Amino acid sequence: MESISVGLLGLGTVGTGVVKVIENHQDKLMHQIGCPVQIKKALVKDLHKLRDVDIDTTILTLEADDVLLDPEIDVVVEVMGSIEETKEHLVKAIRNKKHVVTANKDLMAVHGPELLHLASENECDLFYEASVAGGIPILRGLADGLASDRITKMMGIVNGTTNFILTKMTKEGRSFDDVLAEAQAHGFAEADPSADVGGLDAARKMAILSTLGYSMNIDLDDVKLKGITEVTENDIRYAEQLGYVMKLIGYAHREGNCVEVSVEPTLLEESHPLASVNDEYNAVYVYGEAVGETMFYGPGAGSLPTATAVVSDLVGVMKNMRLGVNGRSAVSPQFNKQLKKNDEIFSKYFLRLHVEDEVGVLSSITSVFSRNGASFEKVLQHPLPEEKKAEIVLVTHHTSLASFEKIQMELRDIDGVQFVKSTYRVEGGAS
Repeated sequence: MESISVGLLGLGTVGTGVVKVIENHQDKLMHQIGCPVQIKKALVKDLHKLRDVDIDTTILTLEADDVLLDPEIDVVVEVMGSIEETKEHLVKAIRNKKHVVTANKDLMAVHGPELLHLASENECDLFYEASVAGGIPILRGLADGLASDRITKMMGIVNGTTNFILTKMTKEGRSFDDVLAEAQAHGFAEADPSADVGGLDAARKMAILSTLGYSMNIDLDDVKLKGITEVTENDIRYAEQLGYVMKLIGYAHREGNCVEVSVEPTLLEESHPLASVNDEYNAVYVYGEAVGETMFYGPGAGSLPTATAVVSDLVGVMKNMRLGVNGRSAVSPQFNKQLKKNDEIFSKYFLRLHVEDEVGVLSSITSVFSRNGASFEKVLQHPLPEEKKAEIVLVTHHTSLASFEKIQMELRDIDGVQFVKSTYRVEGGAS
């Protein structure tokens, strides 16, 4: 094999990073696979746009088929984003016996199993390491490094935008809106940040992680979702008083063959490994029956970190080409999907209430918890500026989600309770 030809779909932030890594690490790639790697064609939207990379403009094209149908191109690297149009491109590439590397989490969360099956049928590789947590090799860690173990729990900070926002809110006492504006100014948040702050971006990544880690097809709709838009400075301040740190956590837990998958603002014990992951960094904490606790940590986005993951997948494809084993790495799901019901999901919970500051209110609240088999681990009470009003903050012991939801409904019927201000899951500490 004299050389390996690559076609690029997209030449934006990640695409230019891929070009740089391939050019600057050509000696490493030669050592790994025994031949040079060349980018033969790159699909772009604008042939004349100034780019942060020195690239031969004759390889640029506005036509996807120049990449997808070129018989000399061995591997298609997709870094253009979007879902349906991109899926059509990748289907065409695979049917034309081209291997695919993608960084597209949205696509893989929605159509991943279908595309992997098609790739296997056509004896093609489809690798997607860069779709989750940027430069962190979490998917390869699950598929290869922990292949012999049985994963029981995965918890992760898998969205850098929300972690940046919550870090700033915690350390500087600022509001969500204020920090979001700064994040947008620094390029950490999109002009439309809804997918990030609403938790959708993290949910897509958790669907991919859960599908791979638990060997069952977890759909995006299976992920219970709550974003950070309602998190306030007071929530974070009370969390700190109780010894917790607020993070947007992707959580996946398997017991037997039943799983739960969620993305939600979560209070972590200050000693938890994820509590010290700050700013735009990502981390995924994995628990296996044999290996115990492991954590993958690093930059979750950015041109070169994400490009490094893309090119690492490219190396994997090229090694398979030399061995003649392309399309054999995909493993069909081992288990049928079984999702936990709410009465099978257990956690501790944070609850913040505004109440009338009068005799008997706390007793009534305690009775509601007691009737539903729940008890308090921690309690704070503070007077509010309004006359005879108070704020009560509770952390429960472990209780079921079904019980906690019933408790919230019953609390709204107590005369002395004005409203439930906020609720969050709590991880870590005593049961």
